[in-house]
Amino acid sequence: MRRHWQKKPLLIRSAIPGFRPLLSRARLFALATRAEVESRLITRYGSESWALEHGPLKRGALPSLAAPSWTLLVQGVDLHDDAVHGLLQSFRFVPDARLDDLMISWASPGGGVGPHFDSYDVFLLQAEGRRRWRIGRVQDTALDEDAPLKILKRFVAEEEHVLEPGDMLYVPPEWAHDGEAYGGACMTYSIGFRAPRRRHLVAELAQRLTERDEDLIFRDPRLGATQTPGEIPRELRAFAANALRRLLDQPDAFASAIGELLSEPTAGVAFDEPGAGWAPAAVRLDRRTRMLYDDGYVFINGDSYRAAGRDADLMRRLADRRGLDRRAVTRASFAAQSLLREWFSAGWLHRDD
Repeated sequence: MRRHWQKKPLLIRSAIPGFRPLLSRARLFALATRAEVESRLITRYGSESWALEHGPLKRGALPSLAAPSWTLLVQGVDLHDDAVHGLLQSFRFVPDARLDDLMISWASPGGGVGPHFDSYDVFLLQAEGRRRWRIGRVQDTALDEDAPLKILKRFVAEEEHVLEPGDMLYVPPEWAHDGEAYGGACMTYSIGFRAPRRRHLVAELAQRLTERDEDLIFRDPRLGATQTPGEIPRELRAFAANALRRLLDQPDAFASAIGELLSEPTAGVAFDEPGAGWAPAAVRLDRRTRMLYDDGYVFINGDSYRAAGRDADLMRRLADRRGLDRRAVTRASFAAQSLLREWFSAGWLHRDD
């Protein structure tokens, strides 16, 4: 983190020695047929032409396994597989508010997505086969206008590495990289991080804070007749400026708004109803649940709760460890147990018998 995070790439040989894919190629292909799973099929024809198809993909729509230069990308696999979710937990040395998802790509011989750069950090873990990575600083951001995806028109590699299963490459934001299946088909796990854009963050927070604020109507009972109707009234400008100041002059509302925003589940996520009734027991968060906290609140799946004292310690431990043992649950206050029961009923956490 000190030497490489958002500074320069890092190659880690045998990051996970003896690593093997956590789900089969057939299961990965099956995920790509589901409507709630984000997937893409990318095919390269020759050295210049590209095709892009968004999922869900029909069964049998994928090219032959022997066909060269095609790639299937399946986003957010951690939301659909417990083992993949477990692997993602290994990257919680970065705050959960920044951790996004784990994408899996399967590429036929020569397959890749072309030279590109991301606005976020990414760890590229080789799961099966070999992939050759070329990386370099972005010298020219011009994109290939004829390609259906964001491919750099001009890319100069500074480093080249062939990754074997268990090897991992860290690439900081805005470092160009180009990966290609080398010597056969391959599978790569991409651990990506959230990098909110300022405009989006401001727009979302402003909307949430506005919904919490009193909706006053502008009034000007002392308005007189004017000789300059094109001029914006000073009072109207002051009314608008005061409205913006009010949004920021609500530290408590701001804290709950940003926590609710950052803890919202991934779009399209649906939680399953519990299969058994609630009883005080060890619990674990559902793999799709996002849980965060700050000094005064606990946030879970877009909801916020005031927390203080022992209850706050308990909920923060649940967020950090994504689980509580039976002793901690049975010793929790009535209010805390009521919350756990409510979250259990919503499918946000489960009994861990």
